[in-house]
Amino acid sequence: MNTTSQTIYAFNAHSDLTSWYVVNDGVMGGLSGSKLTLSGDHFGVFEGEVSTKNNGGFTMIKHNCSISDVKKYSKIVLKIKGDGKTYQFRIKDDRGHYYSYVQTFDTSNNKETIELKLSDFKPAFRGRTLNIPSFAKSTIEQVAILIGNKKQEHFRLEISEITLQ
Repeated sequence: MNTTSQTIYAFNAHSDLTSWYVVNDGVMGGLSGSKLTLSGDHFGVFEGEVSTKNNGGFTMIKHNCSISDVKKYSKIVLKIKGDGKTYQFRIKDDRGHYYSYVQTFDTSNNKETIELKLSDFKPAFRGRTLNIPSFAKSTIEQVAILIGNKKQEHFRLEISEITLQ
């Protein structure tokens, strides 16, 4: 592995948030709601309410990208300010796949750097781990952040940047 990094997304004063998509559990009948906005200090702010009513319980933001040569890197690094809750970071090597490679991470209430080893991303679909190998692909076509902790809760995650290292 080399020591260089590749930016997947960095929020700044000129960020075009239309390249991000919000997916709430309403696609399955749920009542959760969220949004992605840009804060005054140029963080992407993913916040909202997770509702477990009506068989709901998740919300996520996703961003399509086109990254090759992923095998040069060993981890995804998130620079964030959390809220003490647990989130999932999700990657797809092919946007057409029904499943994602998933890893959970816990946050504090401080600015922090989260490192997620690529080899620790497990394939999953609708909360179930699949019986296929862990992530070892050469491309990433989509990244996403999901919250779904099986409880009603307000959340707020501030994101500065997402990089491969």
